[in-house]
Amino acid sequence: MDRPFASRYALLFIFITMLVDTIGLGIIIPVIPKIIAELTGHNLPPAQALSEAARYGGWLFFVYALMQFLCAPLIGNLSDRFGRRPVLILSLLALGLDYLLTGLAPTIIWLFIARILSGAAGASYSTVNAYIADVSPPEKRAANFGLTGAAFGIGFVVGPAIGGTLGEYGSRLPFFVAAGLALANALFGFIVLKESLAKEQRRSFEVRRANPFGAFKSLGRFPAIIGLFGVVILMRLAHDANPSVWTYYTMLKFHWTTRDVGWSLMAVGAMTAIVFGFLTRIIIPRIGEERSVYIGLACGAIGFSGYAFSTEGWMIFAWMVPWSIMGLVNPSLNSIMSKLVGPTEQGELQGALACLGSLTSIVSPPLLTNLFSYFTGTSAPVYFPGAAFLAAAIFLVLAALAFARTRHQPVPNAAE
Repeated sequence: MDRPFASRYALLFIFITMLVDTIGLGIIIPVIPKIIAELTGHNLPPAQALSEAARYGGWLFFVYALMQFLCAPLIGNLSDRFGRRPVLILSLLALGLDYLLTGLAPTIIWLFIARILSGAAGASYSTVNAYIADVSPPEKRAANFGLTGAAFGIGFVVGPAIGGTLGEYGSRLPFFVAAGLALANALFGFIVLKESLAKEQRRSFEVRRANPFGAFKSLGRFPAIIGLFGVVILMRLAHDANPSVWTYYTMLKFHWTTRDVGWSLMAVGAMTAIVFGFLTRIIIPRIGEERSVYIGLACGAIGFSGYAFSTEGWMIFAWMVPWSIMGLVNPSLNSIMSKLVGPTEQGELQGALACLGSLTSIVSPPLLTNLFSYFTGTSAPVYFPGAAFLAAAIFLVLAALAFARTRHQPVPNAAE
């Protein structure tokens, strides 16, 4: 049967939805350390308050990731049963409520409550990827998966610049703006977003598959996917270094303000948008998905190492160039794995991938922020703020080795 509507219009709607969603996320990142420090570091010197804020920030990521780990397979299976559209809209509503609660939070406990809520419903990225798989032919999936990365990159050009500027007028203001964007985005999706999963391609909801272990067991009949899951875990462990420690690292080591952090993240977003929006469509079709994974992992390791050993703030911007090439990895891996399952299981696959991302995020933010806090604290054997970034580089090297092992297994061209 033909797809419900022309894929290019579907992709346009998804691109705009993800763009607005990411702008809202980008707005709050420069001020997260500031609001945590305000709520937890009342009697501490500024530098020590920032170091301690990193610990709380890591645990906030942990709570969010834990809820995603528990709920992502449920959300993915619900989207296979009821369609992508209602699941996506509800997740955007929950995100708006998360930002609103954070902006109003009188104590650190309220930040944790907000992250629990958004983590439970935070399946927009996995649902979006399932949506893209629904409307894309197999040969175009890698490029179209890159669209979400392009939206993410452009959103990070605009969002952090806005958040860094708004943060100068108060740590709460960016959260209210982000809440407004997320809720407006949900309304936009309700009005213009059409369903991508035809009714005859939906499957019944099964409780045994709607949990992390059931999802992995169900997908275990595809051995090549299980091997690639290990690559995804290592890549995500590395990727989480940026959202976990970037702001703390640059503020402490280079004495950047929220505005400076915002501009740096704007540069990261611009690089990401170029890679996902253009280079994925040029490089991946020419050299193939497998080589793209290797090149992306190598460049990411080089970039993270550069961040770790930078001695001047301007060096961070130089190392963004090789780091951004890591953007080739995710769409390539996503395309490889999406070809291994049929149309009725795309939501389950993306839910399992989101579950894996959440599982690594349960471990990585506390690990990486505590690495940062330890090596910048008074008891550190050596002062090394870049420890978390060096750890990320090592994870990417291990991911490349794990990917090489999976290549011994035959990967079919497409799932029938």
